[in-house]
Amino acid sequence: MKFIYTLLFFLFVSNPSFAQETTIPKPAKVKHAEPLYLDLMRDLGARKGEAEFNVGYGTGRFKNKVEHNAFIEYEWAVANRLGLEVEVPVLFAKDNVGQRTNHVEGLKLGTQYTFLVDEKRQTSLAIGYVHEMEFGRSNPTVRNTPLFDGFVSSPFFIAAKNFHQISTLIYTGPEFEYHFKKKEMETNFVLNANVHYMVPNSSHYIGIENDMRLEHGHLEYIMRPQMKLALSPNFAVGLVCGVPIKSKEFQMDFMTRLIWEPKF
Repeated sequence: MKFIYTLLFFLFVSNPSFAQETTIPKPAKVKHAEPLYLDLMRDLGARKGEAEFNVGYGTGRFKNKVEHNAFIEYEWAVANRLGLEVEVPVLFAKDNVGQRTNHVEGLKLGTQYTFLVDEKRQTSLAIGYVHEMEFGRSNPTVRNTPLFDGFVSSPFFIAAKNFHQISTLIYTGPEFEYHFKKKEMETNFVLNANVHYMVPNSSHYIGIENDMRLEHGHLEYIMRPQMKLALSPNFAVGLVCGVPIKSKEFQMDFMTRLIWEPKF
């Protein structure tokens, strides 16, 4: 019996094809171009253990103020097709009369599950949820300023499909914003439609993100041309600019995003 065990061991070690056949295959995954302004919680169809760090900075001009935004986020796949995200956004603003506002905006937590991955049709479908706790702005004239002003709750649906090198993606859903002091709930609606061209045999892509938002019966539509350049297999930079198509206050903005995917 010892001889049989030894023979089987040497057959396994000396036959690479046998070892490959016993390797557990990776779950199916379709490569889509991810929007750079409205970031997803990991790739659609993400595989367990995948992760990504993002650091970004942007500046925006409005009719009555100028805003500078920064953020840091970490996203990872805790299971196949299930992604989580933690993000901390920071705002630096100055209005036309010189009043400054500098503060951490809040803490954003998100989750996303890809419930359909169809390699044959190059299609992915996902649902998710984002919850952001908005920090209260410190005021030296007011004692016992609350830590949080309110929260934003955002369930969403994603549909993505590739047409050869053309990647299309729709992100949509309601947005519920609650203010603790006013005890009021505001309901908005978000529609983000994307078309990108993916450069063959690379992770580069270029395209347009159409950012539409319905708030208080008013539609705001910002078009965001963008591009992603992969500088190495696990490091990339994204560039985005915003052009108003329909907006009362917005004039223009620009954002850059540094993307690092560590290999575990």
